[in-house]
Amino acid sequence: MSKTVSTGEAGTASGFRLFRPILAGATLRERLVACLGALVGITLTGLICGLVFGQGPHIPLIVAPMGASAVLLFAVPASPLAQPWSIIGGNTISAFMGVLAAHFIPDPVIAIGVGVSLAIAAMSLTRSLHPPGGAAALTALIGGPAVTSAGFLFPLFPVCVNSVILVALGVAFHKVSRRNYPHVPVAAPVNTHGTADLPAPLRVGFRPEDVDAALLELHETLDIDRADLDRLLRQVELRALVRTQGDLTCGEVMSRDVVTVGLDGRAERARELLIAHNIRTLPVVDRAGRLAGTLGLRELTLHGDVGIAQVMSEARTTGPDEPVVSLAPSLTDGRTHAVVVIDGDRRVLGIITQTDLLATLTRLLSARAVAPAESVPA
Repeated sequence: MSKTVSTGEAGTASGFRLFRPILAGATLRERLVACLGALVGITLTGLICGLVFGQGPHIPLIVAPMGASAVLLFAVPASPLAQPWSIIGGNTISAFMGVLAAHFIPDPVIAIGVGVSLAIAAMSLTRSLHPPGGAAALTALIGGPAVTSAGFLFPLFPVCVNSVILVALGVAFHKVSRRNYPHVPVAAPVNTHGTADLPAPLRVGFRPEDVDAALLELHETLDIDRADLDRLLRQVELRALVRTQGDLTCGEVMSRDVVTVGLDGRAERARELLIAHNIRTLPVVDRAGRLAGTLGLRELTLHGDVGIAQVMSEARTTGPDEPVVSLAPSLTDGRTHAVVVIDGDRRVLGIITQTDLLATLTRLLSARAVAPAESVPA
């Protein structure tokens, strides 16, 4: 039975779309964490300032822009506008611009316009752009007798002090909640062979200059770090590849007769196994048969006949039900030669090498090329 939506209902539903969050990646859990962070951050900032500097109507305990700073700090901690220097520098510098405008321009209407304009210019030049900085500049201009009497000390206290305390609390809060703050963009792939060539993942597909050109064509300024944007687009490419070519799983492709070495063995024994079986990666297992790491000739060349536990590396792993094409980033990073397939108890089920991945991708591309020809009727 079909359901008909009246024009009025459709209009209402369309109207409610305007109130939906448009922040990419936002979830209910993330918003609840942000609320808790703001509660803790703002409350403790005011409490600490009150304990250190005293309380009274002549002392602005905490300035209003800290509320806006808390929204960025706790709700979008990855934003370039929410980083420590943006919050501390942006608020402090903007407040100083507001005090400067108030000092030299007697007309309040002109002064507020000039103050905010100077704040934007100063934040841009110092790479500390922070939207609440505009409010800090306005507070310096229209904050009342307490702000006026503070004069050029206002940007230092309470603005700078508030900002420093809020950021310190934000760092501690995000560490406890296991979130990445201050945000550090993931480093771009590098050529591990010491040559001038671009890393393999960057030789095909889009390049940084393509992203820059697209941004110019869109005439948009996005609130995302340039490196994060590049990483996001490459992840989108990978997800599209998995969606369109993800039928084959790691369990179907992996080699099952895996040569391993014991964790308590010696490096010389591992070297013998690598050479005898003509392989480049050797999984290391403990006495219970669980994966502990991997070894390659690279690690063994740097050391003598020492214990395997001393020279093994962290293993790249996957599950048997994962699409095999999802291993492309790992097996083309210039360092990883094989990915170990494990179960929930970290027991080795199989291994997928660069050769395995290349053979699989070749098969997928061949099948894709033949399929249209087979579908044409005789």
